[in-house]
Parts: sequence; structure tokens; C-alpha cells
Amino acid sequence: MSTKMNRKHVKLRLRIPPDQQDLAADDLLDFGFEGFEMKGDEIEAWIPEMKFTEDVKDRLKKWLQMQSEGNRKVLGEESVQERNWNEEWEKTITPMSVGRFFIHPTWSAGTAPPESIPLVIDPKMAFGTGYHETTRLLLRLLPEHVRHGNRILDMGTGTGILAIAALQLGGGEATGIDIDPWCYDNALENARLNGVSDRLDIRIGSTEQIPADARFDLILANINRNILLDLSETLAGHLGPGGILMLSGIMKEDVDAISTNSHYAAMDRVDKLGENEWRALVLRKASS
Repeated sequence: MSTKMNRKHVKLRLRIPPDQQDLAADDLLDFGFEGFEMKGDEIEAWIPEMKFTEDVKDRLKKWLQMQSEGNRKVLGEESVQERNWNEEWEKTITPMSVGRFFIHPTWSAGTAPPESIPLVIDPKMAFGTGYHETTRLLLRLLPEHVRHGNRILDMGTGTGILAIAALQLGGGEATGIDIDPWCYDNALENARLNGVSDRLDIRIGSTEQIPADARFDLILANINRNILLDLSETLAGHLGPGGILMLSGIMKEDVDAISTNSHYAAMDRVDKLGENEWRALVLRKASS
């Protein structure tokens, strides 16, 4: 990404629901946007003025109409001076403790609390930091549900943080799958930084990347309500007897929709955790 200054940028304020913002940022990158800030149900997105052509504006308009269902719109537009995105973004990624884990990027090691499990995560701007509430919920829940040697599936792996955390807790091997090509390189790099490259298989795509006969002891899915519902049959089908399914990316008002889904309702709920408007559920499949 260029670091030349003094170019003009256009800053757009977009209203986008929080659970859709990471995927929306991916789409906006394809339009030429370079920097993002998430603020509640808004995204501020920057694009070089010279790239904000009539063609891009037209594509953006069609994208908003196609994706919105009335909940996405442009709230404002202004011309601003360019900023050093890499430098400003890296300042936002600081060490933090989440449950038993101490998470930090390579450029800011910090001091880990005694007996914490370190996770070295260098995130890409394209799909977030891994510090979102939905990720924190699963990180807090993982130690209670990972068993030594577990075979793990992480759907929507992103930075790979959840699969890596599960492996550091004693999991045997993990498969991480994401539709975003950025995730492939980033998750591989994070696996190397944490010494689990030999146990973490990263794949680009969706459910077609899961072998038909594969059965997992632990499945992690931090995605969003609609995709969790769409994948319910697949996730339940690939969970072995007695296996644990951990779901996140669920807003408080969507818990009932997830819980009453026939494939999820067939399992026992063994744990639940919330932070702000977000919820995570832990389900166990019957042993026979």
C-alpha cells in the first residue's frame, strides 16, 4: 500500500450492521478503498480521489442496492488529506488478554500475564483484527471444551486465531476454511508464528473444502446469523458423536433463530456467553 502523502482521499460514511462489516470491508477493498474505521453501525471508508470514478460510484450504488435490504446506505461524503494507513492501523492493534490467552502482534509484544497462553497474531486489514467481541467470546469458552487430540474444523477462519488457540490448548489437528483469499496467507503466517504450521491446514473456499466423510470432535464457526443457518445441516453432519459445536457471530436478538433451527435444536446446549450485543453458543451432539 502506498505511503505517499498529500494525495486527496474521499471519505465515505456508510451505515452497515456490525455483523456485516468485515465482509463489507472485503467488498470495498475490491472497489479501491484503502482504509476503514468501524464505529458502531457505521464504517468510515477512504479511497483515493483519483480512484473514485463514476464507474466506481455506479458499482458502489448497485452494491448497496443489492446488499442492503434497506440497512446499508451512504450517510456522508467528504474530501480529506491522505493518511498513513499502515501506521495508524498498527497503532490500533495492541496486546490484550482474553481469558487464558495473551494476544499480541509481532510489532508490539507487551508483557504476558503469568501462566497465560501467548497467541502471536498479525492480522490483515482486509478482514479485521480478531479482537472483535465474537472472537473474544469463543476464546473465553475454548479452554472448557477443547480436549487433547481433538480434530478441529474452523469455518470462517480469518486470521486463524481460533484454530491456533484450540491447537495451543491441546487440540490434535485443525482445518481452517475461509472464502477470502487474504485469509489463506495470513492464517498460514500466523500458524508459523505460533509453531503450529504442521497441524493447521488452511483452505480457500466453503463447505466444498470439507471431505465428505470427515468427522470432527470440535467445530468452530464465528460467522453470522444467516450463514450459520445456511450451514447448519453441514456443520451438524460433520460433527462426530459427542462432538462440540461452538457458534459465534450471533446478535442477542438472533439467538432464538439459531436455537430453534432443527439441526442445532437436535443438540444439547452446554454453554452460552455474551458480550455487549453479541452471543456465543456451545452445543454438544449426542454420543450415539
